[in-house]
Amino acid sequence: MIIIGLTGSIGMGKSTATGFFSEEGIPVHSADDAVHAIYTQVPVIKKIHTSFPGIVEDGTINCRKLAEIVFHIPEALEKLEAIIHPYVREAESFFLQKACQQEHRIVLFDIPLLYETGAHSRVDYVVTVSVPYNIQRERVLSRAGMTEEMFSAILSRQMRDEEKRKRADFVIDADKDLSTLHKDVRSVIAKLLTFKRIL
Repeated sequence: MIIIGLTGSIGMGKSTATGFFSEEGIPVHSADDAVHAIYTQVPVIKKIHTSFPGIVEDGTINCRKLAEIVFHIPEALEKLEAIIHPYVREAESFFLQKACQQEHRIVLFDIPLLYETGAHSRVDYVVTVSVPYNIQRERVLSRAGMTEEMFSAILSRQMRDEEKRKRADFVIDADKDLSTLHKDVRSVIAKLLTFKRIL
């Protein structure tokens, strides 16, 4: 089985590319979706309640408040990651086991901070989705509630796009029409299916 790691900075079109991989029959494991699901688990809620007083309200984690804390305090983010990461690994393992049982040849991990968290070491090939900065900025600032300050803060925590492009095995330029973007996704899949490196 070939494991792809798909990454891309905010506003790059990663979600669209992920959707096209899924349409081509590639099982997708979303790190963001996995974390949201993990936040509903009772053991995690208890640990969050202990480590971040006031974040759990009526038995539910207030994700917005939690995000505001870890966004501004690096030590808080490290504390949160120490709680969450074991559960993330467990979810990844379950996903891989299921895909293996179903005899899929390729699977995809959708991980926004792939390089930043070291997750690239757990995949066989990396696909980076990219657009020019001016397009990225326009897309991000069009989102409700987004500001220049927030955009700059998010970028400061992410590897520069140029570096991601250099390190990736494949780069998908997402400043194209959807039909061309879908064709590029198919091209990546076709190339991967010819590779000999099967785990």
